[in-house]
Order: sequence, then C-alpha cells, then structure tokens
Amino acid sequence: MKHSRELVFVCTGSDCKKAGGKKLLKELEKEVKNEPFKGKCKLIATKCMDMCKSCPMAIVDSQFIKKADATKVESAIKKALEIQS
Repeated sequence: MKHSRELVFVCTGSDCKKAGGKKLLKELEKEVKNEPFKGKCKLIATKCMDMCKSCPMAIVDSQFIKKADATKVESAIKKALEIQS
C-alpha cells in the first residue's frame, strides 16, 4: 500500500541535537506547513540513529542525508514528491 505522505525522519539524539538537529526540526516544521509541502509530508523526530559522526542526520525516501540542513532536506523532499506524483 502506498502511503499518501512522504515520511521525513530527523534525528534528535544528543549529538545530533548539539549539532543542530533540534533547530533543523523546528525549521522543517515551519516549512511543511506551507506549499508545496502542506499535507504531503510528515516529520518524525527520532532517537539516535547511530550515525553520530554525520550529524545532524535526516532520512527522506530511504535516502540518508548526512550533515543535514533545511535546504538539503527540502530538496530531498521535493525530489521524493516528484517521484510519487
């Protein structure tokens, strides 16, 4: 069964939080409320993903985004949504 929303996982473990994971999550929470993401993706805060040397860490559409920032994650979401359309 195909799900209707793109799942976006953001690590909020201690190392990722220190490296900006919590800030990243807050930025993305603001962005997903606006077009073109509104209603098309779901943010999920996770515990440690055990990839601390690459923090902050995010996963979009089975793609690991190392040293993630809002721009990289938004780009990956746009790409994933185009594939599903």
